[in-house]
Amino acid sequence: MIKPLYRTELKSLSRIHGGKVRDIFQIDADHWLIVASDRLSAFDVILPDPIPGKGEVLTAVSGYWFQQTRGIVPNHLAAIPLEQAIPDPTDRARIRGRSMVVRRLEALPLEAVVRGYLAGSGWKDYQETGAICGITLSPGLRLAERLPEPIFTPATKAEAGEHDENITFEDCARKIGHKLAGQVRDTAISLYRFAAEKAHKRGILIADTKFEFGLDSAGTLTLIDEVLTPDSSRLWPADTWRPGASPPSFDKQYVRDWLEESGWNKRPPAPHLPAEVIRQTAARYQEARQRLTGSP
Repeated sequence: MIKPLYRTELKSLSRIHGGKVRDIFQIDADHWLIVASDRLSAFDVILPDPIPGKGEVLTAVSGYWFQQTRGIVPNHLAAIPLEQAIPDPTDRARIRGRSMVVRRLEALPLEAVVRGYLAGSGWKDYQETGAICGITLSPGLRLAERLPEPIFTPATKAEAGEHDENITFEDCARKIGHKLAGQVRDTAISLYRFAAEKAHKRGILIADTKFEFGLDSAGTLTLIDEVLTPDSSRLWPADTWRPGASPPSFDKQYVRDWLEESGWNKRPPAPHLPAEVIRQTAARYQEARQRLTGSP
């Protein structure tokens, strides 16, 4: 069995950033190498235990959706083979299957969240205010209820250890300008509608997901980071979904539920995960990959 990758170490490239899950290395002035580790974050805290195979799943699922959505929005993938980007064979072997060569872009300072169902922080906000990110919803909706239309509920991007915060569309427009905010909203909803229909045919409901965007030198809106993965999406089996109860999921909700029950205060350091929780989480990620992409 391949040893899980918690932190990426490469001899041939310089690390420029280590995020909650991804490690970024500079190839040249215009290109980066993004490596998906097996780290797992929950409640915006990096957990001490890796999930075996998780990085490969995130990379495969993102690669699938980047290809599927090229007709909606361009993405940051670069047409540079890994052998050219990383001449060192030892380095290549370390990150093969969990890395992407991408164009260096100017990332927008927000997460473009789209919700099709009522869950997570959206459910909590709705219970308290009857609205999510300033969008008023009909009274009497239940947990996991399907919304009449997908809604755009942006959030700030938090550093490791900090918490993302839901913001209104007006807050988003103040950050990046009204025209660009509208373009981000419309593109994110189009991506969600396309993916939700495709996933539903394979027995998965995409309850909600977050996209990240950047701008190239010409100001073109471009899809970046990861897309429609079990890390960035709430994925439910369609055959067990019922409004009023939270369905079992193919994402890290299983870990979140265990952490909630553990009594952890959601501040670093996070507790170690039991071996069975790690095994079950890895299995859920692999099933999500197989269902979404049709590839084992």
